[in-house]
Amino acid sequence: MSQIRKPFIVGIGGTQRAGSSSELALRHCLAAAEKGGAETDIICGPALELPLFDPGVTHRTPATLRLIQALRRADGIVIATPSYHGGMSGMIKNAIDYTEDMREDARPYFDGRAVGCIVCAAGDQALGSGLMGLRMMVHALRGWPTPYAATIKSNEKPFIDGQPARREVAQALEIVASQVVSFAEMAMTSRFEDAAPRLVVAN
Repeated sequence: MSQIRKPFIVGIGGTQRAGSSSELALRHCLAAAEKGGAETDIICGPALELPLFDPGVTHRTPATLRLIQALRRADGIVIATPSYHGGMSGMIKNAIDYTEDMREDARPYFDGRAVGCIVCAAGDQALGSGLMGLRMMVHALRGWPTPYAATIKSNEKPFIDGQPARREVAQALEIVASQVVSFAEMAMTSRFEDAAPRLVVAN
């Protein structure tokens, strides 16, 4: 059955520094998702400089509203974070905390969505612990971390002029994109078929 629309994939990531490894990794991953037939949106860098999440505060800034609206529309998600001291950055974690606004949605949090994970760090230990923490957070939000994740050593100059410097860097990000898009398409087809009227044949 044909898709009624393109899957919509939201990318969240980067740092406060423009052109960081995590931002460039996210951009390449989303570009690969677009080549795979998806529509994408990126929320990175300054767009993630949000007020510290407080569950007792209901006011939302325009940037926060844009984040939540994009996630509500998303069929799939990609999160790219640096690993600071063995875990995801505070800026990324704070942005994800705002998914609490989606608690009462028909699809709460990341429910029913594939989530691609990208972690950038200088060392193997930080890459491993950062990825483990990111995947645990996605599980807690009812998302489906893709089987493959991209871990990128930022001290090895993985990007040159905004593009992957080596084929293995590009390939890892493209696999993440492919898995997120494929899962999103399958989930969309399933929801469409479940919503379609059934033909009942009388005996």
